[in-house]
Amino acid sequence: MSTMVQSEARSRAWRLWLTSGPGLFWIILFLLLPSGIMLGIAFFTNSDFGSPVLPLSLSSFSQVAGFGILGWTSANFTVLIRSLLQAGIATTMTILLAYPLVFFIVSRPANLRPVLLLFAIVPSWTNQVVRTYAWMQLLNPFAPVSHLAQSLGLIPPHLGLMPGNFAVFIGLTYNYLPYMVVPLYAAVEKLDWTLVEAGRDLYASGPKLFFNAVFPQTVPGLLSGIILVGIPAFGDYVVPQLLGGDKAMMLGSLIASQFTFSPDWPYGAALTIIMLVFTCIGLVVFRRLTQRLGGGEGAML
Repeated sequence: MSTMVQSEARSRAWRLWLTSGPGLFWIILFLLLPSGIMLGIAFFTNSDFGSPVLPLSLSSFSQVAGFGILGWTSANFTVLIRSLLQAGIATTMTILLAYPLVFFIVSRPANLRPVLLLFAIVPSWTNQVVRTYAWMQLLNPFAPVSHLAQSLGLIPPHLGLMPGNFAVFIGLTYNYLPYMVVPLYAAVEKLDWTLVEAGRDLYASGPKLFFNAVFPQTVPGLLSGIILVGIPAFGDYVVPQLLGGDKAMMLGSLIASQFTFSPDWPYGAALTIIMLVFTCIGLVVFRRLTQRLGGGEGAML
């Protein structure tokens, strides 16, 4: 009997390794290993050409904290706060846009819903650089949108809406809106409409009905959307680089510059580790929120 149990246990173990092994190998090779290499590079000293050299030091982390040859500067904290604000604003805007869009799709006939959802997703199939270049054309000083903003006195004459923080906010919202729509759509499609009818029977309507009968049921999808939008937006490189310029630099652009234009690999690696730390903190916080709000395993965390 024990031999059969051991054989069955070994069989289950083999099946587990066969199914999860390729995924684990992929994660180790392309996530954990590069992160470990970055962590190691962060403790080296920067050479005259930007590459890491011995001896080991904490100078790159001192640079991240703002300490340099000329003393302390708040530039890195400004970039970090700007990245958090831009990611937060873009995530909030995608939520405000996704809810009405999702409810519009769900209210259509069943045969039209997949087509309408596809229309919302299709733009994300285009390369992000191409989409961002399109926004550069729409927001440049000679575009009608910029002319309208100039005539309303929102921007000085002969200037466009890009480069700047506003253009970055528009680009991030546009690029990541589909990642909010999909999980919200999955949540809204599973709504228990009997609760909504019960709310109506109790004379609840409008915002009260939404926040008491509808919104709690969409929380798992909402939290999943926040993760899918907020974390990539926080570390985005393409949108800030093309639409923001130097005055709207975000953390992704700052990290990339340390490996390209002004090479300082240890400093760039230290910035990368800090970004990963903030990302992990965000994941833990939202995981706790999911459990507290009753999302359970419904949220993709």
